[in-house]
Amino acid sequence: MRETPAPRETASGAGPEHPQPRPGRAIAHTAGASRSGTPHRSDVRPPHTPRGARHTGPAGRTGTTPPVPARPASRRSRAGVAAVCGLLFALITWQVAAHGPLRAADERLGRSLFHDVPAAVAEPLADLGSMLVAPPVLALAVVFVVWRGREWRRAGAAVLAMAAVPALVAPLKLLIARPGPLEPGTGWYPSGHTATAMVAYAGAALLVSPYTRRRWPVPVAVVLTVATGIGLVLRGYHWPLDVVGSWCLFGAVLVVLCSPWSGSAGVSSSGRRRSSSRTRTG
Repeated sequence: MRETPAPRETASGAGPEHPQPRPGRAIAHTAGASRSGTPHRSDVRPPHTPRGARHTGPAGRTGTTPPVPARPASRRSRAGVAAVCGLLFALITWQVAAHGPLRAADERLGRSLFHDVPAAVAEPLADLGSMLVAPPVLALAVVFVVWRGREWRRAGAAVLAMAAVPALVAPLKLLIARPGPLEPGTGWYPSGHTATAMVAYAGAALLVSPYTRRRWPVPVAVVLTVATGIGLVLRGYHWPLDVVGSWCLFGAVLVVLCSPWSGSAGVSSSGRRRSSSRTRTG
């Protein structure tokens, strides 16, 4: 049972007086008490929560700066892919030049595949690697990225990769001097049509991919490159290892020349869009 305070009488005897609130205690807990010049004890107490101990970042925001993505890891992965392609090409070239067991198995496989598909189907696939079809595709991609994003380095890398096709294929054909499957003469390893198709379609895909919302150019380039090699083998223009050797050689060339610049357009173009939006809003 709560006790009620007894009424007090004043000195003049005027009657009971209600108890008055004592200043300095309850007022300190009311709203606006910190404005009076004597802040509440909890206002001057140092913060003990993790939020209060955070440091501000460079832009003044709470928290720390996020870590930068590790670029050396991507460089190591590209170097690993190029090394694997180079080792496979060296192995295939050694077997072809030395008449090894891999070459014998390759020729048996090639003879079993020749003319299994009608020429009306195999011939258009083989023509995908001709100079009249593949290089114009790369040229259109080069013009597009130069016009759209002024990506001179990426365009130059793709052109350099295409220039490497005759510079590497022609000496190797003379050095290996492999006879053709159905045609007379030598100089069929590695396949020049396969190299042209791979560099043109894969280079165009790497150039255009940063400007597309979906990653469809790379799968399309893979399909076109593989279709070219299949058409060349089924038509009897090349042995299977002629095609595989070109894939390995120019896979390494594309990784070395074009892959370092494959994502730069997306970063630079998004950066330009962000800077232009800041300029308009400012």
